[in-house]
Amino acid sequence: MREFSDDREPPADPEPVAGPKFGRLLVVLALAVLLIVGITFASEAYFS
Repeated sequence: MREFSDDREPPADPEPVAGPKFGRLLVVLALAVLLIVGITFASEAYFS
């Protein structure tokens, strides 16, 4: 039978989960909007 000893350190607590990164989300959202606006203007210039 296996014996368990108490001489080992307990496992460390996992790192706390960081909150949502709204700054990064805002940058991605702004880039997506700029991409859509660019596609809109490019297609308008191409088809007219």
